[in-house]
Amino acid sequence: MWCFDEHRLGLLPIIRRVWTKKGTVAEALIFPRYQWFYLYAFLHPASGRSYWLILPRVDVGVFNLALAYFANHFVEFGKREALLVHDRAGWHMSSKVKWPDGVHQVALPPYSPELQPAERLWQLSDEPFVNRSCETIGEMEDIASERCRQLMTMTEEVRNLTLYRWWPPDRQINVQQSNPT
Repeated sequence: MWCFDEHRLGLLPIIRRVWTKKGTVAEALIFPRYQWFYLYAFLHPASGRSYWLILPRVDVGVFNLALAYFANHFVEFGKREALLVHDRAGWHMSSKVKWPDGVHQVALPPYSPELQPAERLWQLSDEPFVNRSCETIGEMEDIASERCRQLMTMTEEVRNLTLYRWWPPDRQINVQQSNPT
């Protein structure tokens, strides 16, 4: 049982609180620029495995490419099937989505990001960008790429963050009844 989500990153900075000496004020220089890219994350909460794609936008066509990548690399047809939990974004629910053989889907209820384990990945993926400005979107993509490679090796940390106590073990899933009508 896998889950999936996307996250937008761009040249707008991610600001978080920082520690300073008593009596001093923290300053952050902000140069707003409106360019983005998206992290696509496939997560297996039970094992902490995560797989990442860096893509230029979100739409049905790009989502179909991401699904094909997932199916080609992580589903052994005839031996294993994957149940992919996702939110109800328009490009996930479109009739134009091409669900690969062996990949079944379950859409979460509307307006329920707290049920999506993949939502918790963004605090980890954002870490290199906190309180920092990048000059170009290419520089950000390079940093994000390195961070995603790191996160793929941090299975225990990812598992501890994303495995909800109610998340079912893989052996309890009946994929034949997983596709919503």
